[in-house]
Amino acid sequence: MIVLEQRQKNVLVFDSGVGGLSVYKEVSALLPSLNYIYVFDNEAYPYGELEPATLIRRVSCFIDDFIQAHNIDLVIIACNTASTIVLPTLRQSHSIPIVGVVPAIKPASLISRKAVGLIATPATITREYTHDLIKNFANDRDVKLLGSTRLVDMAENKLRGCEVNLEELAEILSPLMNHIDVAVLGCTHFPLLKEEIQAVLGQEVVMIDSGKAIADRVSCLLDEKANTKEIGTREVFCSALPMEESALNVALNQLGFTPTQLHPILDV
Repeated sequence: MIVLEQRQKNVLVFDSGVGGLSVYKEVSALLPSLNYIYVFDNEAYPYGELEPATLIRRVSCFIDDFIQAHNIDLVIIACNTASTIVLPTLRQSHSIPIVGVVPAIKPASLISRKAVGLIATPATITREYTHDLIKNFANDRDVKLLGSTRLVDMAENKLRGCEVNLEELAEILSPLMNHIDVAVLGCTHFPLLKEEIQAVLGQEVVMIDSGKAIADRVSCLLDEKANTKEIGTREVFCSALPMEESALNVALNQLGFTPTQLHPILDV
């Protein structure tokens, strides 16, 4: 009797920058034996400044291309902005599971006894989808909104070895200091700054992001259990030459990835 070896599944993690690596870390920690392809569209970074139609076209082109070329089994859109805008189009076009990320308002509201601070990008803070989350799941809670693009840049720089300026960070987070007991990291970049944000806001503030929930969702959708005996492959692609590429590749290597590969997007 011939037993065919089962192919290990391929997961695509997509973002405009390196923030989606925070999601990858949670998913790969739970499911290390899967093969992971990380793709970031740094040519159009940050996504919060793009028109919705442009964003839909760019993300769709990337996802379509990589699903076909790499036999992808599941896609994670590891960007709040892209998730709220592009997911319906992607799910209509593809039969494989496509997982998005949204700010963890619901779990935060369940444990807060004072106020919830949502730290996100300006685009996420102003988006109707975010306000619907607050209305539906935290209507009886005080939710304070803080939108910052600078925090995204700080996270990108930290991954490349730059030290985070805690004084600048404290100035950015000052509207929330001493006013909240739960902080929602509403951008996938921000878990990369979790230690620094915790230090500024205080150890008594609970930090919540969507990473673990996404990992559990991927495990369920792929019907995969933790298998630490095997480690899958790790590749990373970008749409333009990344800044501080050598420093970035050092960080990616520590996460198990091969060096960045250039994959420009065409006809958009």
